[in-house]
Amino acid sequence: MARFKVSPNLEKYNQKIYALGAEAQAYIEQAVKEGANPVADAVRAGIDGIPIDDEYHKKGETRSGLRKIQRVGLSYSLGVAPIRNDSGFINVKVGFDGYNRMSTKQFPNGQPNAMIARSIESGTSIMQAHPFVGPAVSKSRKQAEKIMEQSIDKSINSIMN
Repeated sequence: MARFKVSPNLEKYNQKIYALGAEAQAYIEQAVKEGANPVADAVRAGIDGIPIDDEYHKKGETRSGLRKIQRVGLSYSLGVAPIRNDSGFINVKVGFDGYNRMSTKQFPNGQPNAMIARSIESGTSIMQAHPFVGPAVSKSRKQAEKIMEQSIDKSINSIMN
């Protein structure tokens, strides 16, 4: 009659697999969080490339860039939002928050930084477009993916070894 003997190492391996499954959510969230940093850094570098145009423009003239106070507001307001789980998809947003210090008639407490970022990214009737978010994301995508892959590999190896 045939006999089958289970190695005690197989049970240890099985326990490691279960432990890995129990911690998978935390490892994925950590990897996504780490992957957002190079994207934010690339966007921050893109902000530094936006031209400054502090000159006075008559009505109807287009601006070639942002005022210095607007660009400083973008730099300070750039951040990474908390991790969000959207039906099993782990997401994090890199974006702009708050208001700059440039008060106008329409915005007496300062202009929304997200609005300024959108207007410089795609241009308006009075401002030339200077895309900085899209190119930064494209440029940093591979690096972010590599960082996330390394983070996941490190987490898996910590349990499996």
